[in-house]
Amino acid sequence: MSSLLKTAIVAYLSTSALAATYSLVDSHVGSDFLSSFTVEAIADPTNGRVNYVNAATAVAQNLTFASGNTFIMRADYKTVLSASGPGRNSQYTTSVMVFNIQHMPQGCGTWPAVWTVGADWPNEGEIDILEGVNDQGPDQITLHTGSGCTMPSSRSQTGSTLQTNCDANVNSNSGCGVKDPDSRSYGPTFNSNGGGWYAVERTTSFINVWFWSRAQSGIPSDVTSGASSVNTGNWGTPVAYFPSTSCPISSMFGPHNIIFDCGDWAGSLSVYAASGCPSSCVDYVNNNPSAFVNAYFQFNWAKVYE
Repeated sequence: MSSLLKTAIVAYLSTSALAATYSLVDSHVGSDFLSSFTVEAIADPTNGRVNYVNAATAVAQNLTFASGNTFIMRADYKTVLSASGPGRNSQYTTSVMVFNIQHMPQGCGTWPAVWTVGADWPNEGEIDILEGVNDQGPDQITLHTGSGCTMPSSRSQTGSTLQTNCDANVNSNSGCGVKDPDSRSYGPTFNSNGGGWYAVERTTSFINVWFWSRAQSGIPSDVTSGASSVNTGNWGTPVAYFPSTSCPISSMFGPHNIIFDCGDWAGSLSVYAASGCPSSCVDYVNNNPSAFVNAYFQFNWAKVYE
């Protein structure tokens, strides 16, 4: 999903039972990301100006590296690209996932995203937990599905409803999105505040997404500590609430993989120009490698509860 990031990593997931309290089943910290996830050397499915490379190349070029408690995934920021060559190198069901992120890619031509998706897209659904484009925040949380899934325009959430039809085949695949009111949830503002935590709770009756900035107070302790169990009933009103009222979640969403990437929304003519970015996205990506020094994800950890 980006114009830039050279590495896309995918975690293969499983199933669980519905509950308000969930127990830890998977914890990924530091080098665990490299052993638990698959680095995909594939053509970008979103047509971004990006060249995803294999794990060996990513490590050799220092695009992915880990310490004891952090994992970095970044774009190439040294190479000027040929206009005719490739772009920049870069299953759970019912569950709770918490992502402790210190830094996300920023700058013109970036499209950072944390999302989950089923094998038969869009029929097994997609959940965009973190997504934005260029440096334009805040975070946008979106579901993409097959036909037959809509959301009420008014519901119990802190975010603002955008579209209500989740069908990927209509509205140019905009899905049913919710905009986070917190400017700290995306881009340079997220990074300058030390990042934060994103969490998604998926059940057969609803999908909830929360965000907490590291700069705010009152964050649930089971979130910040990565506890052995979490109680989502203590997390307050979510940023985005997607009920099954007019969307049969159990049939619209299959087993999902977690994907972290950054890849053509950023380069669409209307979006790129409105972002105040220079030139065209492709020309900018090709000729300004140093602009991507900050085009990297830094994950402290990712944890999954069932």
